[in-house]
Amino acid sequence: MIAFKNFALRRGERLLLSDVDLSLHAGMRLGVVGRNGTGKSSLFAAVRGEVEADRGDLDIPNRVRIASIAQEMPSLPDAAIDFVLGGDARVAAALKAEADALAAEDWEAVAEAHHLLEEVGGYDGTARAGKLLHGLGFPGDTHQRAVSTFSGGWRVRLNLARALMTPSDLLLLDEPTNHLDLDAVLWLEQWLLKYPGTLLLISHDREFLDNVCTHTLHLHGGKAKLYTGDYTSFERQRSEQLRLQQITHEKTQAERAHLQSFIDRFKASAAKAKQAQSRVKRLAKMADTEAVRAEREVRIDFPAPAKLPHALLRINHGTCGYAAAPPLPRAGEGRGEGVRTSAPSSDPSDHLLPQAGEGTVTNSVVILENVGFGLEAGDRIGLLGPNGAGKSTLVKSLVGDLPLLAGERYAHTDLRIGYFAQHTVEALVAGTSPIDHLREISPNVAIQEFRNFLGKWSFPGDRAFESIDGFSGGERARLALALIAWRQPNVLLLDEPTNHLDLEMREALAEALSDFPGAIVLVSHDRHLIGLVSDTFWRVADGVVKPFEGDLDEYAAWLRARGNAGELRTPAAKPVAQVEAAQAPPPGKSVKVNPHKLGKAEARVADIEREIASVERDLADPDTYADGAKVAALAVRQATLRSELESAEAELLALYG
Repeated sequence: MIAFKNFALRRGERLLLSDVDLSLHAGMRLGVVGRNGTGKSSLFAAVRGEVEADRGDLDIPNRVRIASIAQEMPSLPDAAIDFVLGGDARVAAALKAEADALAAEDWEAVAEAHHLLEEVGGYDGTARAGKLLHGLGFPGDTHQRAVSTFSGGWRVRLNLARALMTPSDLLLLDEPTNHLDLDAVLWLEQWLLKYPGTLLLISHDREFLDNVCTHTLHLHGGKAKLYTGDYTSFERQRSEQLRLQQITHEKTQAERAHLQSFIDRFKASAAKAKQAQSRVKRLAKMADTEAVRAEREVRIDFPAPAKLPHALLRINHGTCGYAAAPPLPRAGEGRGEGVRTSAPSSDPSDHLLPQAGEGTVTNSVVILENVGFGLEAGDRIGLLGPNGAGKSTLVKSLVGDLPLLAGERYAHTDLRIGYFAQHTVEALVAGTSPIDHLREISPNVAIQEFRNFLGKWSFPGDRAFESIDGFSGGERARLALALIAWRQPNVLLLDEPTNHLDLEMREALAEALSDFPGAIVLVSHDRHLIGLVSDTFWRVADGVVKPFEGDLDEYAAWLRARGNAGELRTPAAKPVAQVEAAQAPPPGKSVKVNPHKLGKAEARVADIEREIASVERDLADPDTYADGAKVAALAVRQATLRSELESAEAELLALYG
């Protein structure tokens, strides 16, 4: 399908790729990997036709339909579902033609529109768009909200949904999981496994790459090498290749040294002159094998806490949420510092001190109720659950940034929290250097000590004095983590710390967190990280926080069994009354019902109900239980059908207006 022939690509004066010769065939699911700056996104731009090759050819047949995630952030009055539906231009046009014809009561045009809808597969277009939104975490009551009312992260999801809606033979996805929660990542995996076209995927999530990709394209040193297999298979193959390359290099160097020694000894000897000359020619013809250049390993570490009490932090009978007006910071608490320190005790015998939150705040938005959550030294807790369900709210309540609406928060007198939030990177001060940030925290510490510390976080030499304005997103995230580590916390509360980090940095973070002796609470969509770091998991959803008994594989299976239909809270929601008012038709204006759509919707509900009845008959048969695998499959099918019935009934009700 796609052929690179002697392909080369520059960015300014820098040569990104050269002498690329490879063919990508239909149906490949290709993970494109390599360090930041090796040309992954530029390669995608070339495939999209946005940049031209500096040398060579990139052949893509004209008939190939290409879809990719738009980079611009839409701010439109269109409903979310209409924006996603617009990804399939033919279906969107056919639906508009039908709507216009119905509005004009032009029944001949209506018939033509119905014929066109049948031709382009448009009757299930809205349902397909709704399913994409649902899978990516949009609750049903947000599908009609204007795109402009969503926050930036949710608009990125809308762009992803629109790309998935677009009919394509070649799908380009650049970091599609960055703004997704784990539930949505798991759903996206399943969707991509069923995608019939060719997939090119840039991702720093190794579990995602392992579960989706059939091939891996590694960009390194200006070259592109194609490997068969997932990311783990690529790592194994590359490691073996490097080992063999080094062995070959060492053998070649030994032979060269032996030949040169002979030449040096006998070049002046008349008796050996002919042999010496022969060896000179042989030496000149020997192919040199390049030594394996040691790639700089990123290593980070969190220093041991100065004090590590056993019982660190606890919330009892907590109600977490937001008061009518945002609370002002308590005395001594800044914003964007990354660490919170509890106030001193008024009673030396009381190690866990009650914090703000006693009593109930009225006119508030409650997110989580009856929270009982405690942290002890050595705890490693991963928080699971969909975005918008309250994971970040729980973390903010643990930090103390968000006072409890009811209940009590107890903090040890020696508690030191290292807090990485999704806004932490943006809180770094523009125009200043890493040294400046450390000096702000510890003004009396010697510069050399700062330099030694920053060197361990891969800011060596003059990099420690450079303005962060020129830093990449990954370098800023690394600096934010370094500032947290500098304060020697005994509790780490990390909310999506990997969004800007490449694979190598994620590995280094996982190792550092595994060695950290304090307590950790981690929110992350990166299963490799959260799986390596966490010993236990808690699920935050449906307004409650409770332990999840099982590992991440069991969580994924549990989600699939439920049809990925957990109750989700509305992201960035307006007041309910305001949303309902915006969605309601104008007073006195009736909603026209399309009889054809109505018939199809009613038939779909009936079909699903019949299938549910059949499954339930099988489950009621005692003989079924002789086959455990069959029972499990039937139970999963029953849950999936019930979820589908819920969606089908909602669509039917919507048609009735």
